[in-house]
Amino acid sequence: MSQTKPKNGGKISYNQLPKGKTGGVELLLIQSVEHLGKTGDVVQVKRGYAMNYLIPNGLATVATEHHKRMVDKHKAKLIEIERAQLKQLEELAETISKLSVTIEANANEEGHLYGSVGVAEILAGLKQQDIHLTKDHLKIDGVLKELGLYTLKVKLHQEIESSLKVWVVPTVND
Repeated sequence: MSQTKPKNGGKISYNQLPKGKTGGVELLLIQSVEHLGKTGDVVQVKRGYAMNYLIPNGLATVATEHHKRMVDKHKAKLIEIERAQLKQLEELAETISKLSVTIEANANEEGHLYGSVGVAEILAGLKQQDIHLTKDHLKIDGVLKELGLYTLKVKLHQEIESSLKVWVVPTVND
């Protein structure tokens, strides 16, 4: 079998993905994925999950013998990198737990908002405090529709959670 460059620009196609023992696609995790495995694990997933999420997001690669040997060779370094990342995330979680975000919103006399406060507004409030998260990190049930104090879960990693206090206050009219 000759080693030629694929015509599709080096992208992995469905036909190139190795099948595992149970018929799924066999991948090597580059990063830990919640409910799937840790860095360096060889996992079997459905083809669509591999092609549409894991591989494009850089979370996994094809589990070739070469990749497996490279992971084994660098396992200690990978563990050290993951520990450093976890330490940073733990520090961030502690910082977040000490913060609160105040969001002004238009409301009636009973405290019901004319609109609602969602993840985007909360993330913008955190960004103003130099905390950069994604919507995947913030766990909120629906949207906030009343004035008050809310405590939201922030999940930074499968092992690291924190809580964030969000104050929804009436808009001050000058």
